[in-house]
Amino acid sequence: MQRTVNRVLIGLVGLVLLVVGGSVLAVGLGLDPPSWWIHDGKKDVLLSDAERTRWDGEGWWWPAVIAALALVVLLTLWWLTAVLRRRRLTEVRVNTGDGEGALLRGRALEGVLMSDAGQLDGVQRAQARLKGRPDAPETHVHLHLEPHVDPGTTLNHLTAESLAHARNSAGLDSLPAEVRMTAVKHKAERVS
Repeated sequence: MQRTVNRVLIGLVGLVLLVVGGSVLAVGLGLDPPSWWIHDGKKDVLLSDAERTRWDGEGWWWPAVIAALALVVLLTLWWLTAVLRRRRLTEVRVNTGDGEGALLRGRALEGVLMSDAGQLDGVQRAQARLKGRPDAPETHVHLHLEPHVDPGTTLNHLTAESLAHARNSAGLDSLPAEVRMTAVKHKAERVS
């Protein structure tokens, strides 16, 4: 969902900047603009002297402009870091024993973890996500448990079977895990 929102927002901002910038460039190169356009020709300016100096005498004007621009810069930087930050580990370095090593796709290891954890007794659904560095991955596992399951037993089986299997098959020294468990809520059904 977030990826879609980011792509739509970036597309809209890019389209607006392209249309406005292209039209200003076209008018500046001598093309005749439509009658509704914000300026009329090569020598016209976007803001007249009266429009630019309208609020100069007010004491609140420049602090408001600076605050608005600072807010725009901060929001843009926040958005940029949110887009560039990787939420998932894309590759894991696997120790092959020959000194060379190999790269394993992070999604493949996540899929194996989800499959193994999903087969545990009483686990209705499992989700796994890798984070960290390629040579020292960490995993976050979310288990959706049936109401009758003992969480302690399920956690022991998860660490002894699924996580150990993933750690051994990838040749990792350790695979730290954060495990969240939630109980599945079933809809009430009428019994007659």
